[in-house]
Amino acid sequence: MKAKDIKDIESRIYAGEAISEQEAYQLAEAEGADLEELLEAAHRITEHFGSKTFDSCSIINARSGKCSEDCKWCAQSAHYQTKVDCYPLVEHDVCMEMADYNCQMGIRRFSLVTSGRAMTGSTMEKVCGYYRELSKRSNLYLCASMGLLSEKDMNALREAGCKRYHCNMETAPSYFPSLCSTHTQADKMEVIERARRAGMEICSGGIIGMGESMEQRVEFALFLREVDPVSIPINILHPIPGTPLEHQDPLSDEEVLKTVAIFRFIHPRTVLRFAGGRDSMSPELQRKAIHVGINGSIMGDLLTTVGSKIADDKKMVSEMGYNF
Repeated sequence: MKAKDIKDIESRIYAGEAISEQEAYQLAEAEGADLEELLEAAHRITEHFGSKTFDSCSIINARSGKCSEDCKWCAQSAHYQTKVDCYPLVEHDVCMEMADYNCQMGIRRFSLVTSGRAMTGSTMEKVCGYYRELSKRSNLYLCASMGLLSEKDMNALREAGCKRYHCNMETAPSYFPSLCSTHTQADKMEVIERARRAGMEICSGGIIGMGESMEQRVEFALFLREVDPVSIPINILHPIPGTPLEHQDPLSDEEVLKTVAIFRFIHPRTVLRFAGGRDSMSPELQRKAIHVGINGSIMGDLLTTVGSKIADDKKMVSEMGYNF
């Protein structure tokens, strides 16, 4: 797609029109000067629709390892031999201390993330107790990522104070079955609908760099329009030794930036959030991605990989013109 066509789509987005599927796929063909125009147009769209306050969040790996699901990218799957730490639900005091620390550092959202197909039974009751206490002790906006929860447990989580539910669609519908066989995207969509019925916002994105094509990244971004999340985490695959994707080649900087730009054209008002894989990105690439369209991030340590230090992130975000 040529620069003049990109500018035409940009102007129609400002007027409230949605980019067509055909146009979205054509964006993926931009190269050279046309690609530069795509990246700058995505920046302008972000500036036009987005907040100047960077959307920060942090997570705690609240239950780790021994997951029954066979997701090929994941260190926590019991199907693969990885060196991930395995432990049951994190202790109460550890969870509260982590939440307090993030609140003190100015992080706005805090999420418990647990391994396994779903939280159930007495463990779920204990988690709801954590959320009730967290609701009372801080002004953190509370989120959760706990798998394929039942309607009953989703409602209990919302009543305990959780306001946003995270369930990644992970990748394009045409590619997902080759990466996971123990659940489907239809299962995930039903969980998202349960969360909505319970009154929660939705956070849903996925991982790029798992061997999918650029066209499948466009397909994925278009699919997320059906999900309609308020936040889209964009993970970059961190190949984990022992998983089937351990030898996956990394994405080029150009592929990362083009993907962010296309996501911004398809989701002009949605927060695009840095998530896992940032340790593989140079500081320069991170800054370029923020310039193009990233306007939120998970900060601090992540699930099974080390995240960025909050102080360093705050400095970078400020240098890029955002409030924290």
